[in-house]
Amino acid sequence: MHHRLIACALAVTLATGAASAQNTANTGFTFEQVRSYPFPTELTAAPTGSRLAWAFNEQGRRNIYVAEAPDFTARQLTDYMTDDGQELTSVSLSSDGQWVVYVRGGDHGSNWDDHLPVNVLSSPVLPTVEILAVPFEGGEPVVLGDGEEPTISPTGDIVTFTKGGRIWTVPIDGAEEAKPLFAATGRSGDPRWSPDGTRLAFVSNRGDHAFVGVYASDSTPIVWLAPTFARDRSPRWSPDGERIVFVRQPGSGGAPDSILARRHSPWEIWTADPTTGEAQRLWQAPETLEGSVPRTHGGTNLHWAAGRIVFLSYHDGWPHLYSMPETGGPPLLLTPGQYMAEHIAMSQDREWLVFTANAGSDPLDIDRRHVVRVPVDRATPEVMTQGAQLGWYPVVTGDGSTVAFIGADPQRPPLPSVMPFAGGPTRQLAGDRIPNDFPLDQLVMPTQVIFQASDGVTIHAQQFETVGGPAQKPAVIFVHGGPPRQMLLGWHYSDYYSNAYAVNQYLASRGFVVLSVNFRLGIGYGYAFHQPPNAGWRGAAEYLDVLAAAEYLSGLPQVDGSRIGIYGGSYGGFMTALALARDSDVFAAGVDINGVHDWTAERARGLTTREQYEQAPDVMRALEVAWKSSPVSSLATWRSPVLVIHGDDDRNVRFNQSTDLVRRLEAHGVPYETLVIPGDTHHFMRHANVLAVYRAAAEFLERRLMP
Repeated sequence: MHHRLIACALAVTLATGAASAQNTANTGFTFEQVRSYPFPTELTAAPTGSRLAWAFNEQGRRNIYVAEAPDFTARQLTDYMTDDGQELTSVSLSSDGQWVVYVRGGDHGSNWDDHLPVNVLSSPVLPTVEILAVPFEGGEPVVLGDGEEPTISPTGDIVTFTKGGRIWTVPIDGAEEAKPLFAATGRSGDPRWSPDGTRLAFVSNRGDHAFVGVYASDSTPIVWLAPTFARDRSPRWSPDGERIVFVRQPGSGGAPDSILARRHSPWEIWTADPTTGEAQRLWQAPETLEGSVPRTHGGTNLHWAAGRIVFLSYHDGWPHLYSMPETGGPPLLLTPGQYMAEHIAMSQDREWLVFTANAGSDPLDIDRRHVVRVPVDRATPEVMTQGAQLGWYPVVTGDGSTVAFIGADPQRPPLPSVMPFAGGPTRQLAGDRIPNDFPLDQLVMPTQVIFQASDGVTIHAQQFETVGGPAQKPAVIFVHGGPPRQMLLGWHYSDYYSNAYAVNQYLASRGFVVLSVNFRLGIGYGYAFHQPPNAGWRGAAEYLDVLAAAEYLSGLPQVDGSRIGIYGGSYGGFMTALALARDSDVFAAGVDINGVHDWTAERARGLTTREQYEQAPDVMRALEVAWKSSPVSSLATWRSPVLVIHGDDDRNVRFNQSTDLVRRLEAHGVPYETLVIPGDTHHFMRHANVLAVYRAAAEFLERRLMP
């Protein structure tokens, strides 16, 4: 028999119970303990005053928490006590801070069907995706309707949301039932209230083109802003409500061009009169690869600041912030230097931007995240967090006195934190929510490693290793997903990658040397690294970086080069499968979690569909390259054992990618094991499933690679 089936999460729990007790004796902590931390998301501030709200995931129990000045004591506002996989997203506070609005349910990190319910408990009654409101002072949440994208009016009494391609409205206290606000062709979304709350800008997506519209009342027609054969999006109001700025991109169509060639993706910034719809262009991105639409967090990050238009662009080789006069003119680079800006927010007075950057005075900061502030009209960025302290998703309180952010370091897991806006000491919130048996002091400090791939590309990685142990240790390479991600010298701002950080710490405690690799296609090291040639399904050049990581580990005196394993999820699952298929003599075993295995059936599937007479000149060559970049094209050389894991409600990578792989592994006699998680998604929304997946991964690697 070539395979071993792990039938269900319960079987994993029973099978690893004895091992967990042994882990406590040998290493001082279990995987359950290192993954017991709460994880905060959705941190937001009220437009006035000093009130904060966020979502906390405490071992699958997701709840809304709030805090306010001066003490910012964390207070649990909701009472969801079941590990049921129902995420909390779109958390916002009303303008007066009296209400917290949020969405419960769905999987809003998905590539498709993010609005559909998630049923991780296999309940005969399907959960719903609901918008709720709860008083800041406490009380029972009120269901406002089923939908997503809730937006609170500046008046604080009305909430709009999207459902079925329409925009709906409902009183924030739920006193009346929700109803559609207006009718419009296409799918309406991205609702944006005018500053006085009397008009609503929105995007009308009509397939090959999109308009920005402005709704005022049932008695006046919708105003379309300079409609043309283009895709318009991201409407933002001026502070006085007299103008709207938006992004314009070309509509679809045109003669088919080369598929494999990299091309500029054009975009422009326009401003319009919301009363007449008349518009003019303010800025056009340079017609270079670097000048293309940015693909990092928040995209163009368009804001109408105090007298200036703020946006993010990659055109100087790094994702930087720029501002220009609201009437147009040369953009001012606000964030000069070799670092990226992400998680960008504007202060309520519109005079400052706060953001996250891998910047600072320490050379290690390129592999960290710090909170930075910069005025909208001067290139004087100031790094507010320092050293090993990490910070992300900053917001400024409505009174402008405090910066709130999620903070962590290499040992302490993420927590909401506050510091004075002018600078000063950081205060952590809700520290009492970290369980008493969380192994804080037993976690290792990952070290920065830099090496080169065979084609000369410089690669950063983080190494996890405990002191002592045998003279020759097994090693494991972790490969992140995305691929536009960057693993850090500490806990990560994504819960998915904080899971991986916990696994890496656990594997190190078990005697592995662990290397987390930031391969090309990732973010944090500039455009050339983020968008390299011949990568992904166009050639998988990034695999050279994984091979270089194995070579680095083999060169360490304490590593047994014959016992190097690899694991990863999503794109990391693809890289794991590619490594095992191409180089089983290098990689002795691997864990492939919801990976892509055949690009011609995934991202390149459109190449096989002919909808018109014309075809791209290199369509057959592109299909060949996509196939050769796929793990399934190298099954003939795959010998190393693999554990294949997938949730069968995956909305990022189709489950049939793993169904197909398992059939092929069986046919080629490759030793494999499987773990299927029924009803869960790409992100393993249920905490019990997170434990089952990563316990199985760690147990497999230990069983296959330990003496």
